[in-house]
Amino acid sequence: MSDHQSIDTAVILAAGSGRRLRPLTLDTPKCLTSVAGQPILKRLLASLKSQNITKLVVVVGCHSDQVTAFLNAYSDQFDITFVSNPDYRTTNNIYSLWLARPQLTRPFILLECDLVFPSNVLSEFTVADRMAISEPLAWMNGTMVSVANAGEVDSFYMYGPDALDHVLDSKVPLYKTVNIYSLSMDTWAKVQIRMAELISQGRLDEYYEVVFSELVAEKQISFDGVLLESDSWYEIDTIEDLQSATQLSCLKEDTSRSATYCSAV
Repeated sequence: MSDHQSIDTAVILAAGSGRRLRPLTLDTPKCLTSVAGQPILKRLLASLKSQNITKLVVVVGCHSDQVTAFLNAYSDQFDITFVSNPDYRTTNNIYSLWLARPQLTRPFILLECDLVFPSNVLSEFTVADRMAISEPLAWMNGTMVSVANAGEVDSFYMYGPDALDHVLDSKVPLYKTVNIYSLSMDTWAKVQIRMAELISQGRLDEYYEVVFSELVAEKQISFDGVLLESDSWYEIDTIEDLQSATQLSCLKEDTSRSATYCSAV
């Protein structure tokens, strides 16, 4: 299903208020929170630049003026389009992605703004219709997936905070989603149709993974898994996450830790 067109565009969802990171996010957007002395967003930009990404579509909301000002300093390196989500307090990332759709006319990488990972991970996402996954560790919760022998993600498991308990009970290996995707235009067209259905139902507080889950189950779209080493990335949601993330080897310029295309799983 992948497009052969080279990916030069990335979507960064940066509208959220980062409530669980308070008080750090009372006056600072989540994406500008520092990990080991460097804002999360700065690390993302370096990774994107290393893969020749030239166009950014950034959805902003909470503290949008700070995010915009920070990114404008990189206008000589990226063509940046800002999309505003004024309803960031009451909506979730499905709505942020929905608002960005007029700007997305080429295959793209989809990223959340709260991820820390090795700088060379994104080299696996210059090919469309891939998604990052990881073997679960104790701190991880949320959506899990199973992977077929050929490396294709075959099912999403939309679990809540106790997801790890389901992993232990599962009869098949499950992997944590990492919220890094690459989408072809064929996949994106189908995602937009399904998102429109949910938006029309008023389901603005959903995760876009609900759409991916449904379409994968219906075999309308497919993603190949890209396996990240479990201790090489972190999703920054809480103060505890922030403290744990400072121990990551990728913050110590260990570029040998990256990702494995999931045909090896």
